[in-house]
Amino acid sequence: MVIKVFLASSSGSTAIKKKQQDVVGFLEALRVEYDPLDIACNEENRMWMRQNVPEEKKPANGIPLPPQIFNEESYCGDYETFFDAKEDNSVFAFLGLPPPPGSKEAEQADKAHIVTNGNHVEETNGDLDDSIEVPLEECNGDAHDEEEQAAEEEVEGEVAEEEIADDEAMEEETEGDEAPADEEEEEQEDAVEETDEITEVTEAHAEEEEQDEEDLQSEEEEELLQLEEEEEAEVQEEEEGDLEETQEEEAE
Repeated sequence: MVIKVFLASSSGSTAIKKKQQDVVGFLEALRVEYDPLDIACNEENRMWMRQNVPEEKKPANGIPLPPQIFNEESYCGDYETFFDAKEDNSVFAFLGLPPPPGSKEAEQADKAHIVTNGNHVEETNGDLDDSIEVPLEECNGDAHDEEEQAAEEEVEGEVAEEEIADDEAMEEETEGDEAPADEEEEEQEDAVEETDEITEVTEAHAEEEEQDEEDLQSEEEEELLQLEEEEEAEVQEEEEGDLEETQEEEAE
């Protein structure tokens, strides 16, 4: 599988250049092999990229901007989706590649596939003491009934003692848990306050990012219009040159 990264080598937009450098630099840091494809100098690359980016992933004007990332013919995403995958430690999943053993992404994948099957074997032998042995009598007389009754009473006595001991232990644990309850409530209140502070900071950061994205979109649209105007000018110059050559040949 070959990762294809469509880039614009002669882009005048500093934002596009920075995004391209971020994607390429991170792929190289992860030692992921990729094929850089220039859309500025190769019209075939540009047309292929535009045709193969899904419609729902294209911007409002219908023209996707670099960098765009593919795995062979499969579309992976643009810079924003790549950045999100980078933040989530899921770049290899984003690229459709298996994560290398020992990486954070591989560890997360292993944890996600662990299924708890109840590995702890519970002993269901009841509260009876296994050391008690009830003798089996071959005779069926009164002596046998008395022995059985005595054994049952002994077992019931031990069960009652164990239940009393369990109740006492439970009461001690309950008394011990009452003291830390206040501390836990204070910790929870502190955690709520910290969460509120973090939420405020996150919202402010999100607003800044949204404003930056709007500015970037405007800059990218201007850059795209400039590229298209340059292309149209080049085509017009070529047509005029061909027309002049044709007229000279006819004149001769």
